[in-house]
Amino acid sequence: MRTLKNHVILFDNECPMCYAYTKVFVKTGMLAKDGREAYQEMPQDICPLVDRQRVANEIALINTETGEVTYGIQSLFKIIAHAIPFFKPLFLFGPFIYLMRKFYAFISYNRKVIIPAAVKENTIQPAFKLHYRIAYLLSTWLITAYVLTAYAHLLTDFVPLGNQYREYLICGGQLFFQGAIILFYRKEKLWDYLGNMMTISFAGSLLLLPVLTLVKYLESQPVFFVLYFLMVAGLMFLEHIRRSKLLKLGWLMSVSWALYRLIVLGLIFSF
Repeated sequence: MRTLKNHVILFDNECPMCYAYTKVFVKTGMLAKDGREAYQEMPQDICPLVDRQRVANEIALINTETGEVTYGIQSLFKIIAHAIPFFKPLFLFGPFIYLMRKFYAFISYNRKVIIPAAVKENTIQPAFKLHYRIAYLLSTWLITAYVLTAYAHLLTDFVPLGNQYREYLICGGQLFFQGAIILFYRKEKLWDYLGNMMTISFAGSLLLLPVLTLVKYLESQPVFFVLYFLMVAGLMFLEHIRRSKLLKLGWLMSVSWALYRLIVLGLIFSF
């Protein structure tokens, strides 16, 4: 694996994902040991051509000899193609570049709600792109509801099955329910809160996948399926409390989050 020398990648040290994968580049020898630097700690003279707002949005790779700067997915392509030339033709294929650029932007502009961290004062933050946030909310809603619909078939001894759209309505309903509350409570936190809330729901659905995958090999144990679901719900509630603290929202949103689920449960058993 060849090392891309005389290059420095600028990453967001408030983003655990950015910190992790840039560290992998150094650990595996794709970049030199001094080939990564947090943009928050970037020396003023490292490169006069660096767009400091853009580097907060998209990871930047600087050629320290020429001053050339690449951003976003092109930075990652450049590092990987140099280390593993086999991938270079793929990284020059137009449709692939387009799709990966969109996917990178989708992750990058939502990274603060995917894996949140305490924000330091007086640091440049990523720009907010409403269409990427809406796309994130819709995609996590659809995936979560799809998994819950499948898992609902394992709970029929305790919870009525309902129609095929029930879980989609429940997940979508919580978006509107919580959205209405935060809109009146702290409207400036609306999109950050909804993004975090749907990340919790999505993570919960991922925790259900092992049971759904292995159910064919397990003896039918309805009590286990219910207890496992309750455990996942409990973990989700704890994570909701943690993220609400990071957003400085207090207890109101966590209480309303639990209240909505109790209301829904009551409605399910009443029909």
